[in-house]
Amino acid sequence: MRKLPLVSTIFAFSLVAGTAAFAQTPGTRLRGEVEAVAGSTLTLKTSDGREARVALAPGFSTGAVVPAKAAEIAKGAFIGVGAKPQPDGTLLAVQVMIFPEALRGTGEGHRPWAVLPDATMTNATVAETVSHVDGANLVLSYPGGEQKVAITPEAVILKAAPAEADELKPGAQVAMTARRQSDGSYSTSRITVAKGGAKLPY
Repeated sequence: MRKLPLVSTIFAFSLVAGTAAFAQTPGTRLRGEVEAVAGSTLTLKTSDGREARVALAPGFSTGAVVPAKAAEIAKGAFIGVGAKPQPDGTLLAVQVMIFPEALRGTGEGHRPWAVLPDATMTNATVAETVSHVDGANLVLSYPGGEQKVAITPEAVILKAAPAEADELKPGAQVAMTARRQSDGSYSTSRITVAKGGAKLPY
């Protein structure tokens, strides 16, 4: 099984996370806690309280997200920001994914973000950053436009990290985009584990 620094596939949060990364993909977004592992099938307690069985496709990839800080968002970085629009036309970040350099350009642009009402997703390069004691203000630049984003302590900031398949064990917090099967179970080829106290990506 491959080992990848998976970002939420939304976010390919998906991120992925899941995931991960922040470009939206077909399928059902699942987030939750692993309750049991039987061979290549996980049983999850999802974030909305359901139980879901997820088959891991042959050759599936596993990656992780770990907590990051606003100070780690440097000028020139490529990031994905899920945000809510503010009355003054700026954006208030809900979730930020710091992409590894290998994913620069993934899903670049500004679009609606379906995982939260009235939210947007912007995958872009940090053109300007101003740090302050309670967060940061950013200018994100992408072909055809730019967005001004405020990051407060309430925003979830994540970055990619490697993970091993054996980390998919009871108690692990995971996120993925999965395909629903005819028997009501799911199948996925990519799964993201939250490590180091990270919150699961949307």
